Amino acid sequence: MKVAIGGPLKVTFRPWVQGLENVPAEGPAILASNHLSFSDSFFLPAVLDRKVTFIAKAEYFTTPGVKGRLTAAFFKGVGQLPVDRSGGRGAGEAAVRSGMDVLERGELFGIYPEGTRSPDGRLYRGKPGGLARVALATGAPVIPVAMIDTEKIQPPGQVMPKLMRPGIRIGRPLDFSRYQGMEHDRFVLRAVTDEVMYEIMKLSGQEYVDMYATAAKRQIAEAAKAEREAAKEAAKADKKATES
Repeated sequence: MKVAIGGPLKVTFRPWVQGLENVPAEGPAILASNHLSFSDSFFLPAVLDRKVTFIAKAEYFTTPGVKGRLTAAFFKGVGQLPVDRSGGRGAGEAAVRSGMDVLERGELFGIYPEGTRSPDGRLYRGKPGGLARVALATGAPVIPVAMIDTEKIQPPGQVMPKLMRPGIRIGRPLDFSRYQGMEHDRFVLRAVTDEVMYEIMKLSGQEYVDMYATAAKRQIAEAAKAEREAAKEAAKADKKATES
């Protein structure tokens, strides 16, 4: 990844980085980042000397055919782990298991507390399951990360990426050892997650929205659908008026 993708990314887009000294040279740590673009999982590992392992939906690894095999090879090559979301407790439980395995090997585990990409560039409420449970179960420090302007490189619908400099701000490690052994307390999980999201907000400068990004995406999709239906009805009314 660092040779085939990381090198060209750094040369082409020249991402600026602040706070590299906050990432330990060895030992386990959790990189908790905001999520603006598909490219976040490439830019962050590209600027670090150490391997970073993220999680990705299992469909990327199980699609049949030549394209499916190439996609699976690509995601494995960039350090992504498949997460099967078909289980009873979904991606959260799978993320916890995957994260603990990575950290037990003394490596860096990358996770997006929002659970999905921001639909509008704002920072959304963090989901308390994966991040907090992994941090409390393993005792690994949590390093807040802010991706800057990565969503502007290739907005939805744009084929060719825009040549510009994205940024990465890495905050100081957060220690949650005071909550050790309390990874099943939902109030503690919420408190840990909110503290991490607050640090990400300070680093990124994003507007914070106290709702989940998945709910926001649902609202946006419903509004777009209603707008399309209204436009169809207006077109029908105009056609009737013209015919009469």
